[in-house]
Amino acid sequence: MTKLRIIVLGLSLSSSWGNGHATTFRALLRAFAARGHDVLFLERDVPWYASHRDLRDPDFCRLELYSSLEDLERYRGAIKHADAVIVGSYVPDGVDVGRYVQRVANGVIAFYDIDTPVTLAKLERGDYEYLTPNLIPDYDVYFSFTGGPTLNLLMERYGSPAARALYCSVDPEAYHVVDREKRWDLSYLGTYSPDRQPTLERLLIEPARQAPHLRFAVAGPQYPTGIEWPENVERIDHVPPNDHPDFYAQSRYTLNVTRTDMIRAGYSPSVRLFEAAACGTPIISDLWKGIETILEPDREILLAQTPDDILNVLSAWSEGQRRALGAHARCRILGEHTSAHRAASMEQGLLEAIQHRRREQPLALVVES
Repeated sequence: MTKLRIIVLGLSLSSSWGNGHATTFRALLRAFAARGHDVLFLERDVPWYASHRDLRDPDFCRLELYSSLEDLERYRGAIKHADAVIVGSYVPDGVDVGRYVQRVANGVIAFYDIDTPVTLAKLERGDYEYLTPNLIPDYDVYFSFTGGPTLNLLMERYGSPAARALYCSVDPEAYHVVDREKRWDLSYLGTYSPDRQPTLERLLIEPARQAPHLRFAVAGPQYPTGIEWPENVERIDHVPPNDHPDFYAQSRYTLNVTRTDMIRAGYSPSVRLFEAAACGTPIISDLWKGIETILEPDREILLAQTPDDILNVLSAWSEGQRRALGAHARCRILGEHTSAHRAASMEQGLLEAIQHRRREQPLALVVES
């Protein structure tokens, strides 16, 4: 196996506070290191993560912090000589970081978009927070959180040489079945997002109002103080990744809520979907195209559109049905969607790009001469 020297410039590895990137990167890079590759993760040192760091010294890669684009110059040599450099979505000053990497790196350059539908919606609006259309053709590979038709869009409209689906995943060593007494009938774990809130209102808060004898929980930061939570909804500001299995284990069911742009694009499973399933917790989800390619409805996942859909499940499904749903989902996820599966896919995409570059270089030399 070819050992690759990889540099990743991502939103965060050190802090899971208010973002799903950290757990995604941790699972992926741990599996990548297990395949024998050398990984350096470069993270912008920002106050909101500095005060909430829950991983300071990873055992699967090197983690370095840089303070600015100018400070990134300290790593010029490493970036120049790496076999591959991967820039992630939502990296601060991501456009300038991308330009810098494309200018300096001699190896393959990839963009890893954990927010593809959001990214494309921003590009349509001319919002170039961390990516511009003219950067895309110069990334050798575009690893996309979203599959399906979006991959063709990235290649045909935006000129990506190679758009590859790289869904989020789960580390089965970190997310596993835990035996805990059930505390909630339905839980939700996720940072506040304005476009997710109407669905959360419809599929958790309204059912809680209608069924005061049932117990609910919403865990995650940044929820506005003006939200009126029913008395039977427990609010938890933050659950560290190490405590996720315990949180899921205390839930009879957990809710998956998808952002509007991701529903519109389809084929955009969230990391929480994989994590909850790996813990054996039955999932009730909103609807989006392609969900059936991840988990089979009514056997591995339940789909809901109304408060009545939720209440019917919570009241009518037997304990045996509930357990079977969770077990089937766990089996499917562990068989197809672990971090080891994703690391193998990313490795293949990078190696293909490296081979493509090697084939193109002799031709380029002939043209230049």
